[in-house]
Amino acid sequence: MSGRAAPDAPPVVEVRDLVVRHGAATALDGVSLHVAPGEMVALVGPNGAGKSTLVDTLSGIHTPASGTVEVRGRLGHVPEGRQMFGDLTVDDNLRLGAWRVPGRGRARRAARDTSRIYEILPGLARLRGTRAGRLSGGEQQMVAVGRALMSRPQVIAIDELSLGLAPLIVTSLTEHLTRLNREQGTAVLLIEQHARLALELCGRAYVLEAGRITAEGSGAELSASAEVATAYLGGAKGVTP
Repeated sequence: MSGRAAPDAPPVVEVRDLVVRHGAATALDGVSLHVAPGEMVALVGPNGAGKSTLVDTLSGIHTPASGTVEVRGRLGHVPEGRQMFGDLTVDDNLRLGAWRVPGRGRARRAARDTSRIYEILPGLARLRGTRAGRLSGGEQQMVAVGRALMSRPQVIAIDELSLGLAPLIVTSLTEHLTRLNREQGTAVLLIEQHARLALELCGRAYVLEAGRITAEGSGAELSASAEVATAYLGGAKGVTP
């Protein structure tokens, strides 16, 4: 069960008719989606569909050619590939997540206090002094999630949570993510190529293909769709591969 917000609360993420171009190529073509406070939403689609471009645009890395992007509150971004500072310790990597949090003196020290992250992700506590470059892929992904949480975001966007990770590690990460959503009400936008994982985890989802939203609905509805099942779940409607 995900965190709940007031029925009339505005979305924490609202994208309308978004167009993003990379040179002459159109990466996103009229994309519209939203994430409500406390909601878990998946964005699935094939490699090259524009999923990373979308989350990078939410973070301000790309500038829209047209359309609007609104993020109400802080956005925590877990980038594809983790992007650790390998020579820095786990604790130092986490503190970088609060680098732009405003405040001075005591407020600044409190913002960079990593103890809260070790309570949320206790598996990191024993690794706090370890250089990030020596961690496993799953441990690095956990650090990337913790780093994003350091800014106390209202919504966290995770680009390819499961990329290159063993199923057992992915299960552990999704349990942490679900608990974070349930207990703290943090909204989640999960960008995933692994559609089955995303549709099972999130209450609502969008399918992005060639820069356009081609389907949307609840995770159960999209899982039951013959087109989605054939394209992304490895089987036809009603068949569990």
